[in-house]
Amino acid sequence: MQHKKNPHTFHVPVMGLAFTIDSPIKIAKYGISSVISIVDDILIEKMNEYYSKKFELPYQAISTKVEDYRAKRITSYLNTVDTIVKQKFENLKKSFEDKTSEFEKYMDMLPDFSELKQNFIEAIHNNTLKEDVQNWIQQNLVPGNIDVNIMTKLDKVNYNKKEALPSEYNDAHAALRGFANSNLTSSVVLSAGMNPRLYAYFENFNDFFPTEDGYLKKKIILKVSDYRSAIIQGKFLAKKGLWVSEYRIESGLNCGGHAFASDGYLMGPILEEFKNNKENLIDEVSSILIDALKSKNKAIPAKPLNLGITVQGGVGTHEEHEFLLENYNIDSVGWGSPFLLVPEATTVDSKTINTLANATEDDLYLSNVSPLGVPFNSLKGSTNEIIKNKRIDANNPGSSCPKKFLTSNTEYTDIAICTASKKFQSHKIEELKLEGLNENDYSKKLAKITDKTCLCEGLSNAAFLNYDMDKKGADEGIAICPGPNMAYFSKEVSLKEMVSHIYGKSNVISFQNRPHMFIKELAMYVDYFSNKVEEVKDSLSVKQEKYLTNFQNNLNDGINYYNELFSTTKEAFENNKDHLLVELEKLKQRLFNIEIPVLTTA
Repeated sequence: MQHKKNPHTFHVPVMGLAFTIDSPIKIAKYGISSVISIVDDILIEKMNEYYSKKFELPYQAISTKVEDYRAKRITSYLNTVDTIVKQKFENLKKSFEDKTSEFEKYMDMLPDFSELKQNFIEAIHNNTLKEDVQNWIQQNLVPGNIDVNIMTKLDKVNYNKKEALPSEYNDAHAALRGFANSNLTSSVVLSAGMNPRLYAYFENFNDFFPTEDGYLKKKIILKVSDYRSAIIQGKFLAKKGLWVSEYRIESGLNCGGHAFASDGYLMGPILEEFKNNKENLIDEVSSILIDALKSKNKAIPAKPLNLGITVQGGVGTHEEHEFLLENYNIDSVGWGSPFLLVPEATTVDSKTINTLANATEDDLYLSNVSPLGVPFNSLKGSTNEIIKNKRIDANNPGSSCPKKFLTSNTEYTDIAICTASKKFQSHKIEELKLEGLNENDYSKKLAKITDKTCLCEGLSNAAFLNYDMDKKGADEGIAICPGPNMAYFSKEVSLKEMVSHIYGKSNVISFQNRPHMFIKELAMYVDYFSNKVEEVKDSLSVKQEKYLTNFQNNLNDGINYYNELFSTTKEAFENNKDHLLVELEKLKQRLFNIEIPVLTTA
C-alpha cells in the first residue's frame, strides 16, 4: 500500500516555532503539505486548547506536573490537527456542486499539467451521474501532509527537581515520542545534523519500520546540505532497519532560520550529484536496510522503498521552480519565506507582515543573535530587536529565559543556561569589566555578549498575538527569520495568488532585477568566505588554512559548473544567458581577489 502522489510540486517548509505551527489546518485541505515545528510544547499546549475550543473538540489540559508531559502535549496537539484536517477535507470533497466552493479552489490551484486535474475533467466529461463523480472525488483527492520538524541538536537534558531524567526525556527524544505516538500518517523532518542517540531511539517505534508491501506509516525525512552527509546518515539509519524516505536539500546560506554554511558547496552541483547518484544511493542503502530488517526479524519489503529528493532555499520564480523539477528530477520544491506574506497559510502578526513586505536586501542579514552560536537570518526593525536594544540602552540586557529550550552553556552553572539569559549576560559583563579594556574594545566585546536574543519567545510570539492567547513573562516581541529571498516579495498576498505565482499563471514580484537563485547563493558564499578570511588573517592555523583552501576550491568548482550549465542548457537560460554569465564572471573575479593569508612558520 503506497501513498497517493502529492497533488502539488511544492511544499511549505517549517518556519520559526509559530509561523507554521497550524499551517496544515489552513492549507492541507487543498492538497498542500507543510511542516510543524514540535520544539515548543508550551506553545503547542496553547494551540491545542485554542483549536479544540474553536472546533468544539474535547480538550484535556496537560500540566507540567504530568509525567512525560512534553511528549503527551505534542501527541495530543498533532491528533487535534489530524482530526481538524480530516474534517475540513471531508467538507471540501462534499462541496463540489457549489460553484464558489472549497472544492473549486482545490482544483483551481492545481497546476494545469496536474494528472489529477486532467483526470477530473475526464471524470466529469464521462460521468453523467453525480454519485459517480462523487465517488471519483472520494477515491482520488488527497490532503497535504501534516509533517513535523525536530532540530536534532535541541536535545537538552531535563530534570525532575534537581535530578537529571533519563535520555528519553531529553527535548528532541520527547518530541520524537510525541510524534511517534500520534495518529498521523506522515513524516518527521530531522534538521541540523546527526544525533546518533536520537537516531537509535527511532527503533523503539514500529511505525517507522516498513511492511512487506513497502508501506511506512511514519517516514523519515533528512534535511541535508550535501550528498556525502546524506549517504553517511542514510546508512547509519539503515543499519537500524530505518529507511530515509526523502532527502531534503537546503541551501546552506540562501535559506531562512539558522544558516548552516556548507564548505562552499553550491546548490547546483549538489543537486547534480544527487541526480547522478540516486540509483546508487537506493541500492547501497537498501542492501544495508534488508540485512538489518532480517536480523531484527522484521518484515522485508518486496521491492526497494521509494526515495524522494526535494530542495528548498531561495526559490522565487516559476522558472526556477520548473528548472529544479525538470533538470534535477526533483519531487517537490520548498517555498518558505514568501509564504510569510500569506496569512491564509502561515501565522504572522500584521505588524511583522508589514515590516517583511517593506524589507529591502539590506534589511535581511545574517546575524549572531542566536544562542546556538550559529549564524541566524534576521530582519532589521523586528519588534524582538527593538525590545532587546531598549533593554541594552537601559543597562538591563538579557532575557528572563522562561522556556529554556536553547540552554547549552555551563560556564557558570552546573545545569546549562542560555547565552541570551540575564543570568549568563550579567556574569559575562562582570568578567568583562575586570579586563581593564579601552572603551572601544570594551564596547565591541559588550556588543557581542548582549547581541544574543531570546528566540524561544521571539519565534513563538506571533501565535500568542494573533490568537490573543495569554502568556506569562516579559514581552520579547516577534523575532522572524526570513531568507534573503524575502527582499523581492513586497506585499501581502492570498494563497491563490502565491500558488498561481509558483505555477507561472501570474507574478507577485514587482522587483525589477531579482538575481537568479544560483547567483544569489553564490554571492552570499563569496561574502561569507571573504568574512572568514578577514576573521583569521591575524591568527591563521594549519586547520583554518586547509578549511579556507577547500572552501575556495569548492566555490571555483561551482562557478565552472554554472558556466557550463548556463551556456549549454538552451531552453532554461536562453533569454538571460548573457546576463547570468556576466554576473558569474563578476563573482569569479571577486573570489579570485580574496587572498587566503599565507601561513608563516616561525
